Amino acid sequence: MTIKAKWLNKSILRRISLGVILGGVIGFAYYYFIGCKSGTCAITSNPVNSILYGVLLGALWTFPTNKKKKSKYE
Repeated sequence: MTIKAKWLNKSILRRISLGVILGGVIGFAYYYFIGCKSGTCAITSNPVNSILYGVLLGALWTFPTNKKKKSKYE
């Protein structure tokens, strides 16, 4: 499978987009409920920064890898 064909796979795109959306929602929820009100915290003092950080972590968490699990006996 070529790289282009791999990225056109709908299940991979669906999984990454779900991670991005959930990451953004969790980032905003973190800002809203826990965020820093004084403005000294770089990520949590601004909702845009918090959402972007959540989106980045959500995308990285759901990004596919080529790592194969090794057997215990290999």
